[in-house]
Amino acid sequence: MKKFPFILFIVAVLGSLFTSCFKDEDNLDKYADWYEANISWYEAQAARTEGGSKYYTAITAPWDPAAEVLIHWFNDTNLTKNNLKPLFTSMVDVKYHLSLYDGTAIDSSYLSTTPGDSLFRCRLNSGVIEGWGIAIPKMHIGDSCRVLIPYNVGYGTTSSGSIKPYSTLQFDIKLVGIPYYER
Repeated sequence: MKKFPFILFIVAVLGSLFTSCFKDEDNLDKYADWYEANISWYEAQAARTEGGSKYYTAITAPWDPAAEVLIHWFNDTNLTKNNLKPLFTSMVDVKYHLSLYDGTAIDSSYLSTTPGDSLFRCRLNSGVIEGWGIAIPKMHIGDSCRVLIPYNVGYGTTSSGSIKPYSTLQFDIKLVGIPYYER
């Protein structure tokens, strides 16, 4: 009888894992066209060139070689290269617009007034998608970038609000500040 609660616990955990696997498989069946369109668009953007040079720079997470984002800087990075860069553990203030690969607008910090006009404040290693933790530490204060985040480092295989599963996210981000930064 003493082993019964432990066996029940193991069965519950295995059942949960088993059903979550089927849930992802069901989502892939339901969103197969969306998945393919997002993957194709991301790959096309990764191959995009302008003036003979790659338009986007691929940034890979140091902790996972499969975790990649694409970044294009809109500003002259020579003008910001001496500015501070956030760490993975930093709190940052950014302004952003979020849209899907097809241009559908989803969210914007420009609709916010807290903690300041149009600012979004977050810690890169908690409470935000993994793609931000990969991209933003490559930026300096004052940089404006377009960041393309594939689903595996975005919202994954589940939906979030109006974001469908397997969505590639397109963020236009300006790094405004790094509050509480200590040298």
